[in-house]
Amino acid sequence: MTRIIIVRHGQSSYNTEKRIQGRTDASKLTEKGRNDAIKVGKALSNISFNAIYTSPLQRAKETADIIHRELAMTSPVIQTSDRLMEIDLALWVEMLADEVKEKFPEEHRIWKENPDQLRMLLQDGEGTREHFPVVALYEQARQFWQEILPYHQGETILVVGHNGINRALLSTALSISPSRYHCLRQSNCGISVLNFSGGLGEPVQLESMNQTQHMGEIFPSLQPNHQGVRLLLVRHGETEWNRQTRFQGQIDVPLNDNGRQQSHSCAEFLKDVEIDFAVSSSMLRPKETAEIILQSHKSVKLELQDDLREISHGLWEGKLEKEIEQEFPGELHRWRTVPANVQMPEGENLQQVQDRGVAVWQSIVEASLAKHFKTGLVVAHDATNKILLCHILGLSSEQFWNFRQGNGAVSVIDYPSGLNGLPVLQAMNITTHLSGGVLDKTAAGAL
Repeated sequence: MTRIIIVRHGQSSYNTEKRIQGRTDASKLTEKGRNDAIKVGKALSNISFNAIYTSPLQRAKETADIIHRELAMTSPVIQTSDRLMEIDLALWVEMLADEVKEKFPEEHRIWKENPDQLRMLLQDGEGTREHFPVVALYEQARQFWQEILPYHQGETILVVGHNGINRALLSTALSISPSRYHCLRQSNCGISVLNFSGGLGEPVQLESMNQTQHMGEIFPSLQPNHQGVRLLLVRHGETEWNRQTRFQGQIDVPLNDNGRQQSHSCAEFLKDVEIDFAVSSSMLRPKETAEIILQSHKSVKLELQDDLREISHGLWEGKLEKEIEQEFPGELHRWRTVPANVQMPEGENLQQVQDRGVAVWQSIVEASLAKHFKTGLVVAHDATNKILLCHILGLSSEQFWNFRQGNGAVSVIDYPSGLNGLPVLQAMNITTHLSGGVLDKTAAGAL
């Protein structure tokens, strides 16, 4: 496995001014940006890196330099890569965001609604050329992966970039369309972790995305003009069957002591978050997880939804992986490689989980918007959560394994424009309240 830790540069002068940065190198780190970079370095200080890559633009390079000073003395020399340059918004660079909206109203609308279709006509020595900033950025990200992955098989790499290129790096790794460019949040000094099994196009897993806890921020802040709802998607705490790698599916296994402790840690993590409503799968393990979390939110009534329950593994339920392999030769391998093609014997397939899970998720979003709720808690299962994440990012269930969901982990999904706009994955698989570190050490066993 090749582990890639991706960091966005610290707060810059243009960030505070709400000015378009793009590829200009006039924007510099603020004092907060430098201090947050130190915090990133401390959060990563127990990880041994084999290589460090940064954008050559000074706001990213200074962030990388500050992080590097906090790492072990044996940390590698920082390498700059033009493939990590920020998105090229040539006609808008150095303009205030409001100016762009005023002077380029139609282009700004396309940028917000269909970013992959944004076109700029640029003049150069050979005349006028068409430039599609987002499409070009995704190709740049692919080239970065194709350049570095062959050289770093089985190693741990740090990448320091920008908002746009980091989104493109994550999206090209995970097969997320450029049309979903705005559906991934990258906060200043946020940390994301990607695990590659090989090169680009081979199996990959998003272990976590946009962690901000090292800066004292529980979650990324709500964006300006946020009109919708925020959903906190949690996986239930550990069960004894998780620990044994025994497939549970719809067998109603309760939390074990560690699972209850994880739920209490999650409750402590969320205690100061205002929660307006809560929904859980009707099964024991998520229900108990939700009830423990809600001990800090006494006024919130828990609603149970059968359609959030775990995938039915049918005849696999109650069995260890080695038993499944003996009774159903080759099927476990198919489940791990082509999950969308697997029909569980006397159980479900992922399409059935998607149909019921997405329907109830949409009803939760619609009901919360109708009631003007701001934040809701949703507690479910590994497979259910992964299917919902695929839905949120416009992916098919073929990408099911692209997402990690640790026991007791929290993901944050916003609907900033209500049902009129696409959802935004603000953060995914936060486990710092469980492991105390950047890496997820919680995901135990089978589904």
